Amino acid sequence: MGKNRLTTSIAIILGLMALGLLGGGAWLVTLGGSPFYAVAGAVLAAVAVLLYRASTLAWWVYAALLLTTLVWSLWEVGLDWWGLAARGDVFFVVAVVLLTPWVARRLVEARPLAPVRDGDLGSRRRFGWRGGRGALAAVTVLYLGVGVVTAVVDPHSTQGSLPENRGTATAPDPERIPPGEWHAYGRTGHGQRYAPLAEINVDNVDRLEEAWHFHTGDQRGQPGDPEETTFQVTPLKVGDMLYLCTPHQFVIALDATTGEERWRFDPKIRSGLALQHLTCRGLSYWSSDGTPPPASGPAAERPTATQAALPAPPLPVAADESPATDNCLRMLYMPTADGRIIALDPETGAVCRNFGAGSGQINLWHGMPNVRLGGYYSTSPVIASQKVLVVGGTVLDNVSTSEPSGVIRGFDVQTGELLWHWDPARPDDNTPLQAGQTYSESSPNVWSIMSVDEALGLVYLPMGNPPPDQWGGNRSEAIERVGSSVVALDLATGRLRWVFQTVHHDLWDYDVPSQPTLVDLTLNGATVPALVQPTKQGELFVLDRRTGRPVHAVQEVPVPQGAAEGDRTAPTQPVSAISFGPPPLTGASMWGATLFDQLACRIAFDKLRYEGRYTPPSTQGTLVHPGNFGVFNWGGIAVDPVRQVAFTTPTYLAFTSQLVPRPDDTSLIVQDGGPPEGALPALNENLGAPFAVKMAPFTSALGLPCQAPPWGFVAGVDLVSGEVVWQHRNGTVRDVAPIPLPFRMGVPNLGGPLITAGGVAFLSGTLDNYIRAYDLTTGDQLWQGRLPAGGQATPMSYTGRDGRQYIVVAAGGHGSLGTKAGDSVIAYALPSVAPAR
Repeated sequence: MGKNRLTTSIAIILGLMALGLLGGGAWLVTLGGSPFYAVAGAVLAAVAVLLYRASTLAWWVYAALLLTTLVWSLWEVGLDWWGLAARGDVFFVVAVVLLTPWVARRLVEARPLAPVRDGDLGSRRRFGWRGGRGALAAVTVLYLGVGVVTAVVDPHSTQGSLPENRGTATAPDPERIPPGEWHAYGRTGHGQRYAPLAEINVDNVDRLEEAWHFHTGDQRGQPGDPEETTFQVTPLKVGDMLYLCTPHQFVIALDATTGEERWRFDPKIRSGLALQHLTCRGLSYWSSDGTPPPASGPAAERPTATQAALPAPPLPVAADESPATDNCLRMLYMPTADGRIIALDPETGAVCRNFGAGSGQINLWHGMPNVRLGGYYSTSPVIASQKVLVVGGTVLDNVSTSEPSGVIRGFDVQTGELLWHWDPARPDDNTPLQAGQTYSESSPNVWSIMSVDEALGLVYLPMGNPPPDQWGGNRSEAIERVGSSVVALDLATGRLRWVFQTVHHDLWDYDVPSQPTLVDLTLNGATVPALVQPTKQGELFVLDRRTGRPVHAVQEVPVPQGAAEGDRTAPTQPVSAISFGPPPLTGASMWGATLFDQLACRIAFDKLRYEGRYTPPSTQGTLVHPGNFGVFNWGGIAVDPVRQVAFTTPTYLAFTSQLVPRPDDTSLIVQDGGPPEGALPALNENLGAPFAVKMAPFTSALGLPCQAPPWGFVAGVDLVSGEVVWQHRNGTVRDVAPIPLPFRMGVPNLGGPLITAGGVAFLSGTLDNYIRAYDLTTGDQLWQGRLPAGGQATPMSYTGRDGRQYIVVAAGGHGSLGTKAGDSVIAYALPSVAPAR
């Protein structure tokens, strides 16, 4: 038959590919999936045989396979370039190879009745583009043409323009913060992440340049660091100073105009901590009205309800370990990983002795059950209102059912004396603890950022879950009432004012992750004090912050049923009129770099339990979409209070969750890498519960998400009409792909956005190392700056001494996301103009 090594080698490769498709395709069919892969494997096997026999029929059969693949792909995913590429990239490359002159010559030469002689016109025709080779060439060109069309068509983009004027020039600022300053995580206690500065605008933002670059000297990778050691800080700007904290808890003050270090404070954190997260998202700032603080004295002379409870473990005393000052009329509050809140003088960094009865700190372990240092502390800045310091904290997730309490406490902002507590397991009981008592163990906690409305006298709590997250058979009625909810407490007394639950009987780790954003909305001619709450499952609940009642409609929709043994599921879940909840995944939603890993993802998809959003965890293994990474996470959203619009950053990543029956309350059964090092906790064991849990992102063997891109967007929302006006995929795979190609696929984001009065929004949290600027009206990208490390933080903006507007972002990477580590704090500004002579 005149076979040769080239066509034989190609035939063998195609035969192996055919075997993979046949085997995997048959498996997929038995699971109820698409028969295409099995059929394609059979046809490819025929092509391999024909090619081995050097038959030109191979061209015809392969042309039919390529055309069928194109039609099937368009039927499944439409004009989606990445969806088409995953299905046809390998087949397209094979087609190009089969059309090459080297293969064509071998096939024609092998024909016994068609010898090729120099000058033989008929032979040249047979070697040309007629017959099967021409048919395959035509289908290949058609495939290429469809690819070109889909490369310029974006089926995932929504075009529109947000309203630019609501009839008001400014929004009220009840906290009276100077426009050029940033006094809280979200600039104010309202959490809007809005800078009322307009020097940088849509016309000049593309001229931004680096103004200064500061290195903290603090990076992850030190002994005792958990995997999730992250640089997430949003600095504060007060006067001429910028204040920030680092992952290992150093507090640093910088000159806000030059970036020069002014002072640094080391809280001397205890070693050997049982940490799940190591981060500091920010500091809190308070300034008195000029009234001297009460005289301080030894702790024994100032009994408090906290000190009457179970004694706390000894911790370093800030006023003994560091320089201190007697009376601070202004304070910075730093939460530490060993469970303290330290008060510092913003001017010098000295510890304030008038706080904490001479110690300069609050020991948060007072009254705590199940003391395990590192198992409870505040990862987020506390609320510093004019009179009350409100403190929450994170509790270890999925380690055991015997963890510290998620109690929320209010302290005197000047002295640190306990004023009240709110125990989520006893939400209607504010009775002070008595000697020997503790707060309720393993209750829902507030690990994210709270908000406050001092005019209404309310503090707003984004509530988490009690551990374990994926099994709730032993939760009390009180916990069921407040878990995964937005809770409003009376700021002065801590009494419960209202509750709005975002998930009923949460089994998906859908704790409320984002700071509630407070904004006044003009609805039907009336001003409504509203609260906007983003959630992990993709809802934007808009509530009247006085009462907790929805401003935009909320419906209860039926959800999948069938919880694990000993548990239950809620029959319905709330869905907001403003929802970024993803459409249900299907087999056609699966993706891969090639047809083969896409097939593997389809097999994995059909093996998992999945009935849409809120499919309960199972021993079979459940697909959770969106996963606990969240459509929205701690970065939240940014709101322009003048235009009454929001800039949002929805992310879509599916996760898997499998319950593993526990044989006892002590064995470690899901620690694939062996027991954790040192004091680090054994995550996901759920000691004391019936099940441990295995959780992972839903990815292929290549580490790529099994669901098709885009995985990340920016979106603009009109909060008055409740409409998502525009939405665009955002970010590239440059820093997460094996080959650093800047494909704009839309990547996940972790970190919050910033809006300025110049009509520009900023975001740095995407998985590629960039800070970007967008036109708030349309969502169009206007500028980007390359970062030296992952920018998983929230930018902020202020005015320097030189009158210039600065944009500042921390770039230090995120441990569990694997973005590049660093220690940078970078300021951007427009080019300075030399003064006239």
